[in-house]
Formats: sequence, C-alpha cells, structure tokens
Amino acid sequence: MTPRDASEPFGNRWSDLDRPPLNVSALRRGLVREGTLWSRVEVVQRTGSTNSDLVAWAAEGRAGEGTVLVAEEQTAARGRLDRQWTAPARSGLFFSVLLTPREVPVARWGWLPLLTGVAVATGLSRAAGVDTALKWPNDVLVTVDGEERKTGGILAEGAGEGGVVVGVGINVSLRADELPVPTAGSLALAGAVNTDRDPLLRGMLRALEEWYGRWRAAGGDASACGLQETYAAGCATLGRMVRAELPGERSMVGEAVAVDGDGRLVIATKEGVQEPVGAGDIVHLRSV
Repeated sequence: MTPRDASEPFGNRWSDLDRPPLNVSALRRGLVREGTLWSRVEVVQRTGSTNSDLVAWAAEGRAGEGTVLVAEEQTAARGRLDRQWTAPARSGLFFSVLLTPREVPVARWGWLPLLTGVAVATGLSRAAGVDTALKWPNDVLVTVDGEERKTGGILAEGAGEGGVVVGVGINVSLRADELPVPTAGSLALAGAVNTDRDPLLRGMLRALEEWYGRWRAAGGDASACGLQETYAAGCATLGRMVRAELPGERSMVGEAVAVDGDGRLVIATKEGVQEPVGAGDIVHLRSV
C-alpha cells in the first residue's frame, strides 16, 4: 500500500463531513520532531491491516523504530487469534507502530500490549474526556448506557529480529446501528466530549511515547517504572470471577486477583491455588 496524504481529495466516498479525513501534515508537525520517538507518520486511505503492512515494511527495511502507519479504513483488521475487526471508513482510529526495545530482555516484551493499553486509556481520557477501563489482556472498554462495552483492541506482533509492531483499533464515531455486535461501543456512544480523530491520535501516541520511554529506561521492569501498578489500577478484570478458556478445551474458573511482573493474569481458583496465565495461553476470558 502506497502512503498518501489523507487530506487530499479522494472522490465522493470521502464526502461525509461528519467524518473528515485525518490531516497527515498536521500530525507530522505535531509528532515527528528531533529527540522524540516518532520518526515517521504515514496515512493510507484503505488497506487490509496496518499491522501486516508495517511488519512487511520492517522486514523489507522500509521502516525503522517510531514509524506510525494509520489507515482511514481497514478491510482485514485482526485481533488476537485472527478475530476480525470491522468498522466504516473514518469512523475510528486504526494504526500500528514499530518499536525496537533491544535494551529490554525479550522475556519482558509481553508488557508491550499492556503498556499500550495504559497509553491508550491515558490519551483518550485526556483528549476525549471519557472514562475507559482495560480488560486483560488487550481490550479497551467504555461505558454505554450503564454497560461496559468494547471500544478498542490491541495486537502486538513480532517484526523480525529485535522489533515489535503494536496495532491499535479504536471505535470513535460509530453509531448504534453501525456496531458490529451489540456488545461493542464507541467513544461517541460513551459521551465523549471530543471525537476529532487528530487530537485523539496525537494524545494516544504522546502517552505511548511517555510510557514506552519509562519502561525502556527501567530495562522493562514494569514494577520499577510504575507500569504494573498503573495497569492494575485501570484493569476492570481484577477482582472479578472469570473463566479462562485454554487450548485443548481446558478451562479455569476463579477470581482474577493480580497481574504479575511478567504481565500474566493471576487467577485464584476455588482449590486455593493461584495460577498465572499468559496472553498467549488464553483462547477466551469471560466474566462468570
């Protein structure tokens, strides 16, 4: 997919004034500066998956750390375990970033999607004025009509030696009749005071830069940089009874009591055993 300035005219399909295109020039001016993490911002009108594209760019040597790829529309967006994510064009923010935390032990890279969740929640709270919560390991929740709804998801994928691509999808202006499933939500439906995608994207990326810098400076120690405590404070999963569905049709039921130093969810079973489970071990995590 060839990058293109999303502020350029693109025909009748972009005539919805309620959903203006992103201003890539302004995004670059606000984010790409000397001494900052973000080295490059590209916006494409339509692609299958920004994660897949950025992984390919990294493999081809066409992208370095701090590259941000944003799509106005994704046709083959994926969540964990290749679950599909669909939304109308320009109704959300669909972007991926390339990170290369080579000074951090690989064993601690599992914190990257959780770190991104904290950054997304922080950025949306500041820029959209909406309360968010995090469902372990990768969902962003908002409250719509008194119910928790998923408004976003996060997916981290390896990008060759020493690199990770982290993708984020956030429903911004979706109306009720556009939701893919009844349990989905959007910032607009949650009463956000601002649904202008430019400041929302800048807010999330600046918060991500801040948390990534802290985590990297601490050698990936989530406790030392305050990430573990902050994630736990915003995690709606903790304190609830959950059923963890595991590979091989196995399951575990218990109370989610903590997120450990490796980013795993600790479940206290009725037998009195505390079992940590990693994101890669979970097929589904449901409230009981």
